[in-house]
Amino acid sequence: MELTRLGITPIVVFNTIIFLFFTVAFFYQIVYFLVGLRRGEVELPEAKKNHRYAFMIAAHNEEVVIGQLVRSIKEQDYPAELIDVYVVADACTDATAERAREAGAYVYERNDLARKGKSWALDMGFDNVLNERGDDYYDAFIIFDADNLLSKDYVKQMNKVVDLGYLAATSYRNSKNFDSSWISSAYGIWFLREARFLNNARMMLGTGCAISGSGWMVSNKIIRSMHGWAFHTLTEDIQFSTFCAANGIRIAYAPAEFFDEQPVTLKASWIQRMRWTKGFYQVFFSYGGDLARGIGFGRFSSYDMLMTIAPGMILTLLSAMVNATYLVVGSISHGFLATQSEIAMCVGSLVMTFASMYLVFFVLALLTTVAERKHIHATRRWRVWANVLTFPFFMMTYIPITVIALFKKVEWVPTKHEFAMSVDQVTAD
Repeated sequence: MELTRLGITPIVVFNTIIFLFFTVAFFYQIVYFLVGLRRGEVELPEAKKNHRYAFMIAAHNEEVVIGQLVRSIKEQDYPAELIDVYVVADACTDATAERAREAGAYVYERNDLARKGKSWALDMGFDNVLNERGDDYYDAFIIFDADNLLSKDYVKQMNKVVDLGYLAATSYRNSKNFDSSWISSAYGIWFLREARFLNNARMMLGTGCAISGSGWMVSNKIIRSMHGWAFHTLTEDIQFSTFCAANGIRIAYAPAEFFDEQPVTLKASWIQRMRWTKGFYQVFFSYGGDLARGIGFGRFSSYDMLMTIAPGMILTLLSAMVNATYLVVGSISHGFLATQSEIAMCVGSLVMTFASMYLVFFVLALLTTVAERKHIHATRRWRVWANVLTFPFFMMTYIPITVIALFKKVEWVPTKHEFAMSVDQVTAD
């Protein structure tokens, strides 16, 4: 009763705990942002040796775009004899294999319909290369998706982190079609933020980065230890990143730029992000204990990755539901179960939850757009700035996705790509 008179009621305690948790748990990302803003782009020392690379590309019905990717690899400002390109044409029913061979790639054709998806295609590709070339022929493998394009100095930049001895590295993910729709713009700004204000800052601060989707390197030492690829969740990239964080393998970041095609429609985006979210759950429940042990060993990257894969949106939704329930029940009881001040606080909490979400994502989009504006290629410049306003709504669609993914069975579904462009076409604003 004494606590109640002081205004310390269950709903007050609950909201205070939620606020403090988010503040403490994610404060470090504010530090990352400030580091990225103040210190700019990480500078790496020039490599003392040109290493040998195998590019590995998993492709399913990608005849429209695969040739452009292979050619952008072949046109690198790097010794051509030290680069080979391998394409795994995975259950293709089109001319992906033919287009890849015409562009100069080695092609493996795979038709295992029981084990579909990128991770299984990578497993076959790595295993075949090791069997054919030997365990020590390549220093590292670089993984791309079929719709990607590389800037001409991509390998030169990535070679710097390989020369420093890193076993894995990620790079700068830009967009081919930033201004195609409000959906593609939202993706584009998210990946620019991930590169500049997460991985770039992590590299500067000496902690581990995380790979995401494509545009990443893995050392031959790791591949030959598995003699293939052992990560097969719906998000094999995050699974690998989490494995590294939990086991003290530091993933590096190199400012090597590549371009990625983004979904244009909300439907396509919904399907893709549903898979990502389900994959995050798989990794969280499989590796949460390992990350906790990594934290116990003093590995900050384990904490960082735990916060990355933890379902924060679920906690946000839980907070909103508790306050909404308290509000409804308190209103019906006419003050018997909740005072007017508590009801007012619930209303304020609900408004603040969604208003603060919008504000945080708005500021994130605005600062990223300003800081990375030279990297944003768009003919419709109005779309770039309109995205600052619509980006928060895109991020809020993760709330229903996060809930549905908990219960829905999700399978890998290929994303159709159709923007057949060269690097010069992408960068010609």
